[in-house]
Amino acid sequence: MIKKIILTLVIVAAAGLLAARFLGGAPQGAAQAGADGMQMPPPPQVNVAAAISKEIQEFREFSGHLEAVQKAEIRPRVGGTIVGVHFQDGAFVKKGALLYTIDPRPFEAEAARSEAALAAAQSAASLAATELERAQSLIKNNTISQLTLDRRASDARVADANVKAAEAALRTARLNLEYTHVTAPIAGKAGRAEITVGNLVESGFMNAPVLTTIVTADPIYANIEMDEQSFLSYVRDRAVENSKAQQIPVFISLGDNDPAPRTGFIKAFDNQLDTSSGTIRVRAELDNPDGNLVPGMFVKVRMGAAMPREAVLITDRAISTDQSKKFVLVLGEGNKAMYREVTLGGTADGMRIIESGLAAGEKIIVNGLQRVQPGMPVVPETVTMEAADTTPVSGPVPQAAQPEQTEAPPAEAPPDAQPDEKPAPESGTATGKAGEMPDMADDVAPTTETGITLHEGETNAGADDLAPVIPEP
Repeated sequence: MIKKIILTLVIVAAAGLLAARFLGGAPQGAAQAGADGMQMPPPPQVNVAAAISKEIQEFREFSGHLEAVQKAEIRPRVGGTIVGVHFQDGAFVKKGALLYTIDPRPFEAEAARSEAALAAAQSAASLAATELERAQSLIKNNTISQLTLDRRASDARVADANVKAAEAALRTARLNLEYTHVTAPIAGKAGRAEITVGNLVESGFMNAPVLTTIVTADPIYANIEMDEQSFLSYVRDRAVENSKAQQIPVFISLGDNDPAPRTGFIKAFDNQLDTSSGTIRVRAELDNPDGNLVPGMFVKVRMGAAMPREAVLITDRAISTDQSKKFVLVLGEGNKAMYREVTLGGTADGMRIIESGLAAGEKIIVNGLQRVQPGMPVVPETVTMEAADTTPVSGPVPQAAQPEQTEAPPAEAPPDAQPDEKPAPESGTATGKAGEMPDMADDVAPTTETGITLHEGETNAGADDLAPVIPEP
């Protein structure tokens, strides 16, 4: 029993000695190395600019498509065989220019027959008029009866009606003969010839095919489908009247990279809203002297507001995205970057309109945003908002701070520590006679509370990274 107590005290004393060596040696050196290696990174250098306020003509962007001011589908009015095409595909034609010729011979014969029928009707009318005059002279002497006179008067009127009918038939025949020469009803650009020479065409609205189409080129319409909220803004400014609508500036381009947008004006707002789409049609008119704009093309329309207003403007590059939100970093107290959510509007003078969230004069970070997180201190350099797109951040780009990898100096043993004279057994386990408890203080290598065997000249550095092992009694 006494031996067990003595053995326990020896083990506790050895463990305390090793713990003192561990706490007084290696950890102190490691802590000193960490204090020397970790350095806080310097505040990043950024450009800041003050939000500006100015009177702007706000523009809204819409999609639209071009439409010809006049468009005509050329169809035959009489049936027959096409015997001539007198225009080139895609050529500009004048009003009244001959486009097609339909075989006129049947219609010429019909016109001649109608002329003969008119001559016969005129002859019969002349005879009826003569007999009526004779009857009127004979009735005075009671040579003929009143019934005979009435019949001859009726025959004269019928003959006159037959003349008028023959004249109408002749006009119809001549008109059909004229229709065999298909001419352009408007001046404009002709399409391709859908029907060529030798084909038989029919007349009538339902059966007549389209021979070609003609559209006017200059001016041209741009139809815009405007949403209800945008339309209401123009209604509040009383800009939907035609006289005021024509004063609204309109710029029309073929795409984002169009170097020369064309100017136009609002022709009219439609008189009703489309309930299926919630939009109203707005028609703009623009010049097309070179004819490069073709009906049916999709265009980008920038439509100015009816009245100018004061607005806060910033550059687009200062705006960041947080999921569905837009925000900027405002320079706050102590030169700290502060998160500020903003509501965006349209564009004006190449900058973004801020509807809410930012006041004029507040400084925001415009360059160096990739170096900054909200709440971080920064080193600001003030630039103008107009020059923010071209002014780079001056100075080198600070690198992210990394802890220096320094090796802790080997821990020195305390002066009072003495090395063990007896090396530990190679197997690292205690040996002794059977049935006897070995002398742990002399034959077992010192072991820390974590179960790590320490040899002479070693410290317990890195022992905290291993799982603790509880020594068995």
